[in-house]
Amino acid sequence: MTATAGNRLRHSASAYLRSAEHQPVDWHEWGEEAFARARSEDKPILLDIGAVWCHWCHVIDRESYENPEIAALINQLYIPVKVDRDERPDVDARYQAAISAISGQGGWPLTGFLTPDGRPFFGGTYFPPDDAMGRPGFRRILSAVAEAYHQRRADVDRSAQTLADAVAQAETFRESRGTLSPRLIEEMEDGVVRQFDIRNGGFGRAPKFPHPAAIDFLCERFQVTGQRHLISVVETTLTKMARGGVYDQIGGGFHRYSVDERWCVPHFEKMSYDNAPLLANYLRAWQITGDPLFRRTAEGIIRWTGEVLSEPAAPSGNRGGGFYASQDADISLDDDGDYFTWTQDEVRAALPPDEALAIELYYDVEPAGEMHHNPAKNVLWIDRDFTEMATRMGKSEAEVQTILAAAQKHLLEARAKRPTPAIDRAIYTGWNAMYCSAYLEAARVLGRDDCRAFALKTLDRLLAEAWDNERGFAHRVGGPRLDGSLDDQVYAAAALLDAFEATLDRRYFDAAARALDLALDLYGDAENGAFFDRSRLAAPMGGLEVRRKPFQDSPTPSGNSCAAVVLSRLYAYNGEQRYRDRATAALEAFAGVAPQYGLFASSYALALGLYLAPPAHVVVLGTAGDARAAQLEQAAVAVFRFAKAVLRVTREHLAAGVLPPALAATLPHISAETPQALVCAGGVCLPPTSDPAELRKLLVPAAG
Repeated sequence: MTATAGNRLRHSASAYLRSAEHQPVDWHEWGEEAFARARSEDKPILLDIGAVWCHWCHVIDRESYENPEIAALINQLYIPVKVDRDERPDVDARYQAAISAISGQGGWPLTGFLTPDGRPFFGGTYFPPDDAMGRPGFRRILSAVAEAYHQRRADVDRSAQTLADAVAQAETFRESRGTLSPRLIEEMEDGVVRQFDIRNGGFGRAPKFPHPAAIDFLCERFQVTGQRHLISVVETTLTKMARGGVYDQIGGGFHRYSVDERWCVPHFEKMSYDNAPLLANYLRAWQITGDPLFRRTAEGIIRWTGEVLSEPAAPSGNRGGGFYASQDADISLDDDGDYFTWTQDEVRAALPPDEALAIELYYDVEPAGEMHHNPAKNVLWIDRDFTEMATRMGKSEAEVQTILAAAQKHLLEARAKRPTPAIDRAIYTGWNAMYCSAYLEAARVLGRDDCRAFALKTLDRLLAEAWDNERGFAHRVGGPRLDGSLDDQVYAAAALLDAFEATLDRRYFDAAARALDLALDLYGDAENGAFFDRSRLAAPMGGLEVRRKPFQDSPTPSGNSCAAVVLSRLYAYNGEQRYRDRATAALEAFAGVAPQYGLFASSYALALGLYLAPPAHVVVLGTAGDARAAQLEQAAVAVFRFAKAVLRVTREHLAAGVLPPALAATLPHISAETPQALVCAGGVCLPPTSDPAELRKLLVPAAG
């Protein structure tokens, strides 16, 4: 292979793998070709797992994989394999577990050393090319590991088998069964609250990651119990995040995480799988508290998503719709979020004096900023309120707000002239489904018809381009078919149910049921309960062939927890006992260990709560266009309850039989013409009401 010819990755569907096509390393994609060559040449495999948005992945690429000497050493001693963790979450999950057990840490890049059959025996994350930062140099590691593989093969094989067995034991949760009870939810609530950072918001210490499922869990528990401290945790966390540098103050959307406890300095990549559930968090917190900051933040996420992370126009060859995977943090390895940060001189060059002063005061822009690589660079975070700014600027608060709004607009325009960080335009089914659910919620809560239309267009595209009647949803739209994961199936089923509730179009309900039925067949463990992450029809993975059951939120909601939620929702609609039984088995499979996971099992706690207290169906009756029925609908929509459905039903809907059987059978024989609302749950409907205030009380008894 010559440096100019390009390696095997040049034809990959993955943007991350294609970014390495010029490297002198003789890379393989994950697959049998690499394993067969390793066996035939009796060489260990060097596994690199990363992502296009990962800063340190690009660093190790430049320092080591683009270095001809190191590349030659790799090609001589190893069969090198590069994996995109977004494309192959199944591979990533297994090797993260294994390498974390070896080195005590995971993350990306993940660097693993494997036997020819794919069992890891050594690894870590980022390694500098030479000894530095307290880490052994990559050159030294490459030589030492290859020597150990050939000179101490029995020890290597023994260690690899022991590790593989340990991963299999941990990832299948064979000894984790338990009893389901309300007390389990209370224990998990206590575990989440104990990790709350009362000063800075969020959970734990630096680095600070968002935990959307935990926020949703606490929102629901507040609505159930009325305990004020629960919503205080939510308010503090979401306020600190929205005012911090982890939120893009002028462009909208959240960066992946904060390196400090105060949410000030982020890692600047922006992920669809973070922003979709955070959008839902801010919508729900706004419903509960009415805090305008939460609404503005939700609208900021939508604005950024529409401008940067979505495909609104139909390019040649597709029907339009779809959310992209991520936006990178950097333009090159020589910067660290320079696109998103500002020196004081840059602010003053871009804006007139009054606007520059407003930006400097509001966002604490000073000659010395927060960025280590360039101390003059400032992360924008909200430091002052309008009262203090008015005093400093000698103007009224109204004038200050007007000036600041203009300054934000002009600063965003100035930023747009900078080279823009790359966008990974891959359209992954599961992450798109999460975004569709959040957009449909935004449509209801904010009255955003544009969000509704785009979510439905995206779901229609997933059904047309990613669905297969035999194998379920693919992981990705476009390119060679990549079999979907459990997450892809159950997130999509949840979004399809959301679409049915928004439209009363039965094709969405029927598609959700088909997706879940196929997931039960292909991913379900009928004997021991719960679901595996890979289909039984999937091609052999190679390497760690572990029948893994995903339980932990990391960071997206656990596929098993989401599956349990969808099972409960479908059971409430159609009354099929098999859905209830499989939800019971899925939740019992993890009940014995759930409290130990605390914060990272929040989606499980939500699923268990929904199982124990079935979802509310608010059926709003009345003729189309009736103003009193519209008031009842708005009253129901304005209240947050997890998995609550608001169904606007007319006589025509009833005549067409669009309501699923269990719900239809529950409804009493009352007039569909009279504006009234019924709250139904668990096979029972409360007496109808025509009073919006009374309807709100029925949905949140703890507020009464």
